[in-house]
Amino acid sequence: MKQTEVLLQPNPNARIEEFVYEKLDRKAPSRMNNPELLGQYMIDAGNEFGPGTAYGNALIKCGETQKRIGTADRELIQTSAINFLTPLRNFIEGDYKTIAKERKLLQNKRLDLDAAKTRLKKAKVAEARAASEQEVRITQSEFDRQAEITRLLLEGISSTHAHHLRCLNDFVEAQMTYYAQCYQYMLDLQKQLGSFPSTFLSNNNQSSSTPVQSVSTPSVLASASASLPSVSNSIVTSGISELRSSSGSRKARVLYDYDAANSSELSLLADEVITVYSIPGMDSDWLMGERGNQKGKVPITYLELLN
Repeated sequence: MKQTEVLLQPNPNARIEEFVYEKLDRKAPSRMNNPELLGQYMIDAGNEFGPGTAYGNALIKCGETQKRIGTADRELIQTSAINFLTPLRNFIEGDYKTIAKERKLLQNKRLDLDAAKTRLKKAKVAEARAASEQEVRITQSEFDRQAEITRLLLEGISSTHAHHLRCLNDFVEAQMTYYAQCYQYMLDLQKQLGSFPSTFLSNNNQSSSTPVQSVSTPSVLASASASLPSVSNSIVTSGISELRSSSGSRKARVLYDYDAANSSELSLLADEVITVYSIPGMDSDWLMGERGNQKGKVPITYLELLN
C-alpha cells in the first residue's frame, strides 16, 4: 500500500500534507503536478520567444502536451486512490485489525484453557479437583466461543481476496488508460513537430540549403511509425517489393524529418517528395533516395510511396 502511494505521489512532503488534510477531514489545496509545471514553463518560454517563431511555437505545443499528460496523471491518481488504495486501506485499518485482535484473544483463551487443564491434573484434593473441573468447563466454553468467532472472520477472507482482485484489475486498467493517453498525446505532438520544416527554414533567416536539426530521435520515430494508423505495413511492404523487382523508381513522400548519420545517407524533411529506387544487395530496410543533385540512403519507415 505504501509503495503504491510512493508510485502515485513520489513527493514525500506532498504525501504527508495529503495525509494531514485527510485526517483533518479537509480538502488539500490543489497544486500543479510536475508535468503541468513543466508544461506551463514551456508555454511561458514559447510566448517569450514568440509564437510566430518555429522554436517558440514548438515550445508552446510541447507545453500543451505536458499539461495534458499532467491532467492524465491527476486522473490516474484519483482513480487509483478510489478503486485500489482506499479499499485496501479500509481493510488494513478495519477488518484486518479486527481479525488480528480476535486471533490474539483466541490465543489468550487457549493459554487460559491450557493453564486450567494443568491445574486440574495437579489437583489432589477432591474439592480442588471439582473447582478445577468447573474452571476447565468455563475456559473451554470461552475458548470454543472465541474459536467460532475467529473462524467466521477468517472465512470472510476468501471474499475479501475476490474483492481486492477486482480492485487490482481496476488499478491495472487505470494504468493502462493513463499510458495509452500519454502515448497518444506524444504521437500527436510528434506529428505536429514533424510538420514544421518550412517554418524552420524561414526562422532566424536560415537558407534552404542549411541542414535542419531533426526534432525527434530517429530510432523513436522509426519505432513509433510502425504503429501509426496512416501507414499500412502491408501496403508499404508490397510497394517496396514491387519497386525492388521492377528495378525502377518511384516518388515517395517523407513522413518525418531525418538527419543523415553519415555521407552515404540523405537527410530528409517531413512532407517533401523525393525519388526512391533500390539497388542490388541493398539492406531491406533502406532505399536510395534522390533530391535534385543530392542522393543517398534513406530508411523506408520514413517514407510513404506514392502512386
